[in-house]
Amino acid sequence: MSLDDTPANNAPRPAEAVVRRIDRAAPSVVKITRAEELRLQLADEIVRGALPPGAPLDETDIARRFSVSRTPVREALRQLVASGLVEARPHRGAVVARPTIERLTGMFEAMAELEAICAGLAAERMPPLERHQLEAVHEELRVLSYAGNPDRFHEVNERFHNTIYAGSQNAYIAEMTLATRVRVQPFRRAQFRNLGRLAKSHAEHDRVVVAIMRGDKTGAEAAMRDHIELVRDEYEMYAVSV
Repeated sequence: MSLDDTPANNAPRPAEAVVRRIDRAAPSVVKITRAEELRLQLADEIVRGALPPGAPLDETDIARRFSVSRTPVREALRQLVASGLVEARPHRGAVVARPTIERLTGMFEAMAELEAICAGLAAERMPPLERHQLEAVHEELRVLSYAGNPDRFHEVNERFHNTIYAGSQNAYIAEMTLATRVRVQPFRRAQFRNLGRLAKSHAEHDRVVVAIMRGDKTGAEAAMRDHIELVRDEYEMYAVSV
């Protein structure tokens, strides 16, 4: 059974479930949003090789380039250091790094286990309203999988996973999972540029969603774990191609 075979639901879309952010401070929504945009832009350039390993990342130069203050630049670089994409050198500024295979493998292993826990708990605990929301976001990703826009797919994919984290009904595990995802996010985002990846990602999601809707904890855990392992494989394929 696939959710793609069920009739479209035209009911009004409920408000999105919220997972409290713990990966960044919140003095200003504008600054947080701009820091996030900068982080994604710089991460893309690093992963694509436009910013090669060892390239200096001067806060003033980046601020001038993107016409922003140094505050969001500093926050974006801090998050990139946590991802392993940037190395902070005391008294010498930041440079582009590349995480070792061992570190990247460890990050993805942790991500797979944490997301599997969230999916399993969601299968048992997710309220009906959030189940409806998960189906709606999953359908939105199905449509986007045909559009060929990896950036937009990534944005909605974030909502898909956030919905599952919230559905676990365990705020502590949800926060741990989100904080880990922030570190792995540049690599997860890059793999969407592989040919045919959007459709494959949606198919992997489908197995997760079907298991959650059935209340199949073991199945949801296994499907999510497999999904994240395939994400790692896709990123490795992407890294070889750039």
